[in-house]
Amino acid sequence: MRVATACCAVLAYALVVACGPLSQTHRDPGNSHEVATGAPSGQSDAEITVTRGRVSPPPGWLEVDKGQSVSITVTSDVADELHVHGYDITAALRPGTPATVRFTADLTGVFQVETHVSKLVLTQLAVR
Repeated sequence: MRVATACCAVLAYALVVACGPLSQTHRDPGNSHEVATGAPSGQSDAEITVTRGRVSPPPGWLEVDKGQSVSITVTSDVADELHVHGYDITAALRPGTPATVRFTADLTGVFQVETHVSKLVLTQLAVR
């Protein structure tokens, strides 16, 4: 009985220490590194603006068919880096200057599009 209790206590401690409290960027809507929850857009192009750490429009989905062209344009008010996960496509974001990435969606799955420095989810790309 003591061993089981000790194991549970150690496991609980490890979970609390490993997970820890969420940072501010994980609590505020539109300012997170979490999964986007908006409805699929049905479009293969996105124009996204980041102002004072807020994403507009709020993070949602780009849903495309495999082989379709994708274009994502991001304008940020601070220097950062745009990254399309899975495709490993990046672009430098310079304050006030739109940056566009264009590619063919040749991998299926769901891929996060985020900023690297501020760790903001911009959208998710779902390729069928």
